[in-house]
Amino acid sequence: MALRVGVIGGGQLARMMIAPAVELGIDLRVLAEDEGMSAGLAATAVGDYRDLATVRAFAEGVDVITFDHEHVPQDVLRALVADGVAVHPGPDALQFAQDKLAMRARLADLGVPQPEWAAVRSVAELQSFLDAQGGAAVVKTPRGGYDGKGVRVVRSADDARDWLGALGEGEALLAEELVPFVRELAQQVARRSGGEMIAYPVVETVQRDGVCAEVIAPAPAAGDRLVEVAEGIGRTIAEGLGVTGMLAVELFETDDERILVNELAMRPHNSGHWSQDGAVTGQFEQHLRAVADLPLGSTAPRASWSVMVNILGGPIGATLDERFASAMAEHPGAKIHTYGKAPRPGRKVGHVNVAGEDLDDAVYVARAAAAHFA
Repeated sequence: MALRVGVIGGGQLARMMIAPAVELGIDLRVLAEDEGMSAGLAATAVGDYRDLATVRAFAEGVDVITFDHEHVPQDVLRALVADGVAVHPGPDALQFAQDKLAMRARLADLGVPQPEWAAVRSVAELQSFLDAQGGAAVVKTPRGGYDGKGVRVVRSADDARDWLGALGEGEALLAEELVPFVRELAQQVARRSGGEMIAYPVVETVQRDGVCAEVIAPAPAAGDRLVEVAEGIGRTIAEGLGVTGMLAVELFETDDERILVNELAMRPHNSGHWSQDGAVTGQFEQHLRAVADLPLGSTAPRASWSVMVNILGGPIGATLDERFASAMAEHPGAKIHTYGKAPRPGRKVGHVNVAGEDLDDAVYVARAAAAHFA
């Protein structure tokens, strides 16, 4: 019988695990939140991932549980582990991708470089942090934020008074140094439960309005020292947290040549979409290998450069399908991936990958192909 891998969450990350699962002979099953979601092709159940009975019923039909997102509650995860279900990444690791305050404290224990930070529970505490940081800081909600949501740049404690006023007993916000970065990077590492690890090239990411817009692999002008430091950070975190599967570490490169950890994701990540077409083993296949405890694949690039451009928003009043023919005809070297989602402003509905030996050409083709879907 084929190994059965269950993915909780029916988004595009689960969708993009389907093809490599078929190639690996894995029976992929998905617990989707609603009918008609991106990973509907593999959805064998629809239900609430926060409901233990629903998740338990889904887990009975698979050998391993993994995730499209990090939002499954800890009590549900720990109940599955107590039932003897293989959960990768497990709750002990996943908690640090679910709670940014817990992440900051644990990374401090590991000695990983990160921005100055503090847990703040009141206007006075936030103002004290602001004063120590020269009057500017980033405030984040510890849970639930992504793609720029739950993040504010503040220059007065009043700028976060509403968030502070909504805190429950024992809750806090995360205040961070407003990092003077020159660019954003990302380091991915894959790890099996037995400890085998492999790293991908460090990449440069370009954000627009808090959402990843483009990725260049490998990061341009990345010297040996930067590559060594970024990979070391990724491996330290993967080992220290006991991650199984793909780990993405979002990084800042600062104007004084520091490399600091911004955030973590314990699943395939937007910064790794380039690897589908630009690496020997793409991140979705690699994640399945890792959670199924199969030998990890080579992360070597297939070309000197790979560029990923997200398709954000999409055509109003039209479907993406109507744009495929023109994009493919004009840019036959571009690989186009869409998510089966209805377009709306700012929504990630697909991406384009281009690999080649000339970076400027790869950037131009990826952007031009993606523009067909705007």
